[in-house]
Amino acid sequence: MTEGTTSAAQGGDTLTRLEQEGEIAADYLEGLLDIADLDGDIDMDVEADRAAVSIISDSGGRDLQKLVGREGEVLEALQELTRLAVHRETGDRSRLMLDIAGFRAKKRTELAELGAQAADEVKSTGEPVKLQPMTPFERKVVHDAVAAAGLRSESEGEEPQRFVVVLPA
Repeated sequence: MTEGTTSAAQGGDTLTRLEQEGEIAADYLEGLLDIADLDGDIDMDVEADRAAVSIISDSGGRDLQKLVGREGEVLEALQELTRLAVHRETGDRSRLMLDIAGFRAKKRTELAELGAQAADEVKSTGEPVKLQPMTPFERKVVHDAVAAAGLRSESEGEEPQRFVVVLPA
């Protein structure tokens, strides 16, 4: 077997593993929706080498907002519980991302804009810009936006007060 064949086989194995994580998460979340008597459809995908599961609703998602909570706090907790359910079934740590009613997708867009604005400010002033404390997901989106703008950034501080600093080139 050549190195290229091994790599392709490993890539297929990774995709299969991530799809399995998505299936386990979907089953877990279906049970949760049934218990909570909430309507929602589950969508599974693989994005950036991690399973991505979304709960969406045709009825505007007003009921699903209960699962998002204030500033996404309930969503974060449900994501951790879902990761634990996947870990229990597979024995492997999961990096699964959960979105409910489009909350994370909207947040990702807002954070990408924030990162781009901070990068513009650093470019014009030449001074570092410190942002407010964020979750790991939020920091990752900002880091990516800053990198896309051609600058660098670092995370500083201790959880839960960890924040991004955008630095001059």
